[in-house]
Amino acid sequence: MAKTALVTGAGSGIGRAAALALHKAGFKVALCGRREEALKETDAEGGGGMAVLPCDVTDPAAVEALYGKIESDLGRLDVVFNNAGTNVPATSFGDLTPEQWLKVIGVNLNGAFLCAHGAFKLMQRQSPQGGRIINNGSISAHVPRPGSAPYTASKHAITGLTRSISLDGRPFNIACGQIDIGNAASHMTAAMSAGVPQADGTMKPEPVMDVAHVADAVVSMAGLPLEANVQFMTIMATNMPFIGRG
Repeated sequence: MAKTALVTGAGSGIGRAAALALHKAGFKVALCGRREEALKETDAEGGGGMAVLPCDVTDPAAVEALYGKIESDLGRLDVVFNNAGTNVPATSFGDLTPEQWLKVIGVNLNGAFLCAHGAFKLMQRQSPQGGRIINNGSISAHVPRPGSAPYTASKHAITGLTRSISLDGRPFNIACGQIDIGNAASHMTAAMSAGVPQADGTMKPEPVMDVAHVADAVVSMAGLPLEANVQFMTIMATNMPFIGRG
């Protein structure tokens, strides 16, 4: 029987690439995102057959309804790629507004919690029990870029969330791992060819990698038996200024 996977933020970028790769690998894929039209485009690009489930991941009631629909329509959930995220323009810490902070934390941390929590509860009660949660961290889960306090704080928090879920999931056969991604070509990295702020105050272009490599890594993590887990994976453009950053 084909495994079922949910991908959040599936309307573009890494989420779209991962959803298409999981679909190609034989998973039954559910697509989650705020924009129904973008999810339909992902489904069409994969040749159809994926479940299009619009949802605002920051809305607890909407996320609860999402998992109710997955349970009723698809029967079970084997994998969730907890990928939805957002950012604000690079802003020095003193110039940040509360609204900017709350926007990023609302999606990147609160939304990630709600989606992981809903998946955990479904995986607890389904039979056979268990499943896998893959959280999208970031290079920013390790070190910041200049002017990135909300994003960096959210991604550092994802690491703690991943570790807690991994530990609490053991009695229920729920595995949880994290993929930390650096400079995968998407709408969020489009500006990197023109230059991004560096720790020394300069602006420099940075190398990027094809998002397909990230999608392949997600498929590899998702395909493991539950007795094995990739706890943390870092995948990045080989020459990006991460090792030795600063």
